[in-house]
Amino acid sequence: MSDDEDRLTYSEAGVDIEESEAATAALLDAVGNVVDTEYAGLLDIGDRFLGLATDGVGTKLLVAEALGDYSTVGIDCMAMNANDLVAAGVEPVAFVDYLAVDEPSEKFAEQVGDGLAAGAEEAGVALLGGETAVMPDVIDGLDLAGTCAGLTPKDATFDGDAEPGDALVGFPSSGVHSNGLTLAREAVTREHEYDDPFPPNPGRTIGEELLEPTRLYTYLLDPMREHGVRAAAHVTGGGWTNLERMGEHRYEITDPLPAQDIFEFVQQEGNVTDEEMHRTFNMGTGFVAALPAERAEALADATDGQVIGTVEAGDGVAVRGLEL
Repeated sequence: MSDDEDRLTYSEAGVDIEESEAATAALLDAVGNVVDTEYAGLLDIGDRFLGLATDGVGTKLLVAEALGDYSTVGIDCMAMNANDLVAAGVEPVAFVDYLAVDEPSEKFAEQVGDGLAAGAEEAGVALLGGETAVMPDVIDGLDLAGTCAGLTPKDATFDGDAEPGDALVGFPSSGVHSNGLTLAREAVTREHEYDDPFPPNPGRTIGEELLEPTRLYTYLLDPMREHGVRAAAHVTGGGWTNLERMGEHRYEITDPLPAQDIFEFVQQEGNVTDEEMHRTFNMGTGFVAALPAERAEALADATDGQVIGTVEAGDGVAVRGLEL
């Protein structure tokens, strides 16, 4: 088998981003009355917007199942939803979860609940409970999803559109987060098991590295508002192409944040191209804000961010010259 024949892609692993985005667009078109901010739906309730975001943990649950450790997936569920609201300029305030199982288990339900509670505390969100459904004819194992509600004054949402000349400030991820696991799992299990030591850090297993919970970015909302952020991107499914949600411009990334060791390991084990890695994973940068260039360093200094690039006229995303 040649190197090219051996290469893994996200689509071949089972997830086609373009088809997924087309399906989502079709749902929104069918609803018809959604105020779409790319990351959340907004409802006009007078002097404020009510924001809603919904998402799940995805196939990261299969890693948790393999290790028998569900203690962090609740944090993932909280973060995937709350971070989407933050990208729209909405403050998350409440969360409900939906846990579907083939059979009830007090052990993993307690672990999931502990993770949700930890995520809620860090995000400053009220955990209002949720629903557990036992559906052995539908579910094999479990699925975890949730919905986060937020509120914002109408003049506090981000415009949602970057402008040529803006600077891009990136904020570190904690690892793979909760996207791209279909590709990551396929890659690392070619020659390894989840409980094998992780070569760059033998004190942890490969599975533990993949289960590192998604980082919460709720702490960024106030400083982003204070420094005049025009648009923000939560780097999830689709990797760096998420920047295009900030408008049809060209996004030049000249100084990206460093990627954690797990990304190099996935790329090596799956023989994945650089382009595919950046189109699938966050590669060390989990959140990006676009704002006037003269304000960018102040935002970076006020947070843990770093100026990583610029917005220019044109289209597409380039990371150190790598066209995505």
